[in-house]
Amino acid sequence: MTQVMESSSAKSRSNIYETITTKILAAIESNPGDPVLPWQRGGFNPTLPINATTQAAYRGINILSLWVSALERGYESGEWATLKQWNAIGANVRKGEHASPIVFYREFEVRSDASQPRDSSAGDSSDSDTELRRMARGYWVFAAEQVDGYTPATALPPNPIQRITAAEAYFDATGAKVIVGGTQACYRPSTDTIHMPDEARFLGKDGRTRTDAWYRVLSHETAHYTSAPQRCNRQLGKRFGDDQYAMEECIAETAACFICARLGISGEPHPDHARYIHHWIKVMKADARAIFAAAAKAQEAVAYLDSLQRSAAAQQRAA
Repeated sequence: MTQVMESSSAKSRSNIYETITTKILAAIESNPGDPVLPWQRGGFNPTLPINATTQAAYRGINILSLWVSALERGYESGEWATLKQWNAIGANVRKGEHASPIVFYREFEVRSDASQPRDSSAGDSSDSDTELRRMARGYWVFAAEQVDGYTPATALPPNPIQRITAAEAYFDATGAKVIVGGTQACYRPSTDTIHMPDEARFLGKDGRTRTDAWYRVLSHETAHYTSAPQRCNRQLGKRFGDDQYAMEECIAETAACFICARLGISGEPHPDHARYIHHWIKVMKADARAIFAAAAKAQEAVAYLDSLQRSAAAQQRAA
């Protein structure tokens, strides 16, 4: 009897995937438009960077260097410090975080070459036998968003989304480390961490609540999390070539749709899903069956996440 039930359940899940994929295709064909991020971003608003421990402002080329890093990684605090400085105030740079380069100039005096003749008519004296030189030395700094144990002065006031117990349990069972803060949503392979924007940034839009938007984005990034070699080891091969990034995005968004449907967050694909996948239409046009390949890989990702749910449940029973 158990075997029959499992087979029926597997068939039911397969039907869900097929139904969702069909609806996504229909929405894409209707030209849903460009994707809209479900959180407030509004573009990069540069903040003059300062040292978090000394409050001294960075200058010159260092401003540009730190702005580039902030733009690339979604940092907005404008507070930076070296590893040693963060440690000195009890903050810890997270493992795997990449530092940003700055240059510090030190001025010092050196004696002029004594072999050079001096022009006495110009009033040369022993006091003019020195010249001022500058020596550059490189340092590496981390943003406040890269450390634990420190709250930036620019942190948003808390406005948490409403928690869904079943969804929280689902994502907790994956074991993924989720870091909240800043303006960027991503899975970062170098640190094996999922990054989410501040909860206060999320908006309710197009009939979707702030809570729905949060879990949809978290589902997308958790799908990327499954691509790591120690998990699904997602290899897209030569078939997609230079389009592998676009294909991975399609896989993650399709998986997000599956996860949300399974958790009851959205009964059917929301327009956001189709908009996002449509954004990567190039790979769809190059390969008519790309969406079906994405759906198959998405199903593998969700199956892996489901296996973690079973493992977590078994551990709880054993305890």
